[in-house]
Amino acid sequence: MIYFDNVSKIYRDGTPALEDITIAIQPKEFVSIVGHSGAGKTTLLKMLLAQERPTAGSVFFQDIDVHALAASAVHFYRRKMGMVFQDFRLIPNKTAYENIAFAMEAAGRPDDEIESDVPYILNLVDLGSKANHFPNQLSGGEQQRVAIGRAIINQPDVIIADEPTGNLDPINTYEVIEILKKINELGTTVLITTHNKGVVDAMGKRVITMDRGRVIRDDQQGHYIL
Repeated sequence: MIYFDNVSKIYRDGTPALEDITIAIQPKEFVSIVGHSGAGKTTLLKMLLAQERPTAGSVFFQDIDVHALAASAVHFYRRKMGMVFQDFRLIPNKTAYENIAFAMEAAGRPDDEIESDVPYILNLVDLGSKANHFPNQLSGGEQQRVAIGRAIINQPDVIIADEPTGNLDPINTYEVIEILKKINELGTTVLITTHNKGVVDAMGKRVITMDRGRVIRDDQQGHYIL
């Protein structure tokens, strides 16, 4: 479980980024976090990733008090999370296969696991036929699916997707969301921030709506309402 307990974040200039956030996210949930730019969505994710510290309150992941971790333990904690970004962040001189394999290599996984797991993940994200393609040979949607493959290859407990469809057309957006739904159905918790009303409305899953650093709605089967 993920639990934000009365979390606030105020920057040095006095600007509030988060105010009194208390939310619980259960294992295997699919949660869309929505709101206008500056609402606090990305700051909320950074709190979970221990990239930002709260001014007040606590963030828990399972039994871990995230911001009580020693600096040496943060790297291992973050391995429980898989990140997907709006701008893909693929390595341009590596193929789809190599981009995903690189995440396993960085985690110290053995060669035999890499050889068995990477093709499985490429098929899961519908890119089995494009394993040897470089990023510039792939569409935007295909690049994002490689990024999703890289995020899930080490079997994280949670996928965090920050505006993953922001640079995609409607067809590629649909394909990426279907992949995230599939991953969620296999048992991984998915947190997604998005401005895309169509994505949120089509999901029919939990929607947390933020505005000016506060949670203003939390609907179990919600829509994009702002």
